[in-house]
Amino acid sequence: MPGRSPQASACEPYREWIEAGVRQGRTAMSIWQDLVDDHGFASSYASVKRFVVKLRAEAPREAHPVIETAPGEEGQVDYGDGPMVRDPSTGKYRRTRLFVFTLGYSRKCVRLLVWKSSSQVWAELHEKTFRRLGGAPSVVVLDNLKEGVLKPDVYDAALNPLYRDVLAHYGVTALPCRVRHPDRKGKVESGVRHAQQKLHGMRFESLEEAQAYLDRWEARWADTRIHGTTKRQVAVMYAEEKPHLLPLPVEPFRYYQHGERTVHLDGAIEVEGAYYHAPPGWLGHRVAVQWDGLRVRMLDPRTGELLREHVRQERGKRRMREEDRPKRTPATTLTLLTRSEGAGSHVGRVCQAIHRQDGEPGVRRILGVLSLCKQHGPARVDDACAAALALELPTYAFVKRYLERKVSLPLTLKQVDPLIRELTHYRDLIDRRTEEPSHESD
Repeated sequence: MPGRSPQASACEPYREWIEAGVRQGRTAMSIWQDLVDDHGFASSYASVKRFVVKLRAEAPREAHPVIETAPGEEGQVDYGDGPMVRDPSTGKYRRTRLFVFTLGYSRKCVRLLVWKSSSQVWAELHEKTFRRLGGAPSVVVLDNLKEGVLKPDVYDAALNPLYRDVLAHYGVTALPCRVRHPDRKGKVESGVRHAQQKLHGMRFESLEEAQAYLDRWEARWADTRIHGTTKRQVAVMYAEEKPHLLPLPVEPFRYYQHGERTVHLDGAIEVEGAYYHAPPGWLGHRVAVQWDGLRVRMLDPRTGELLREHVRQERGKRRMREEDRPKRTPATTLTLLTRSEGAGSHVGRVCQAIHRQDGEPGVRRILGVLSLCKQHGPARVDDACAAALALELPTYAFVKRYLERKVSLPLTLKQVDPLIRELTHYRDLIDRRTEEPSHESD
């Protein structure tokens, strides 16, 4: 109504609490939810949103000084949304990802387009960038995205192993930003926005076409522009910075897959169907594993120390160093053999035969026989093991097939049976048949 004085906001009694939340960078939605849960706030989210917008408008802006770096000292990296490109697999337009790497001194950028990201794609993009630049900076500043950082920590961040090793191959150190502190890499974010403004609304028929357009724009316009902060041409400053970049290694990085495995009772881990033995003392423990087309490496997950390196094997094959072979039967194996004897005398004899033939690698097969006892019952498995011993095939594979096919024991031949007549009956029948023609001739 005209002349009516405006009412105070329902948020006014909670001003200090809301101001503290705004200073912490919290959203209006999270502040409203806590007001409802903890303070019995009865007004709507819109009321809190208007109040937070007003507080942010009144808050004094903080100055963000320009971070100056020496030539070759630092590069900043980030992802952004790329242009729409037709996906060859679906025929529909799809949003790409824009990878941007910016040198801190010259503001020279390398921009690359990909369909999707992963730890290996992220590492490969860095390697392509270093090759395009003709060298690598000493430090890379990045956000805490999962492709690069597994566990954010401003003092001791846990890097993705593959990314860490790629940077080490080129002599580069990673420097993750503080969580929710993007201003530390403002140069690369400016480079992302610069490319997005150029690509806004554009569509391409292939990823190669989009990358070619981006490279042409980079060389013709982005590199030749006068930068707004340095007031100098980017290409000229890059020419000054390039000699200070770290030299590239002779060979590119050899990529691998990585994960964690548990060392099983036979002392081995499994990688893509093959078995690789760990050194003594790691039974039942988790180890970090790296593998490629040639090698499998086991590392201490705490220290990164190399425990064992093996040549890749075919599926079902096994690799063990001679010094890792046990000098005697481990206590865990003796326990399994004792359990097998308790399941049945024939079961115990088959498991003993498996251990004599295969050694410690046969522990898995012994476990398989014991699992068959749980599945089919000890009596049936003991009968199957008796058949295996009779046929001299004391293996897990035979016992399993025997049980699956429900093979019955072979019947023995009988000398006497109600269905079998006396031999004299057959003799008399033959005599009568042979005498009948002679009587007819008389």
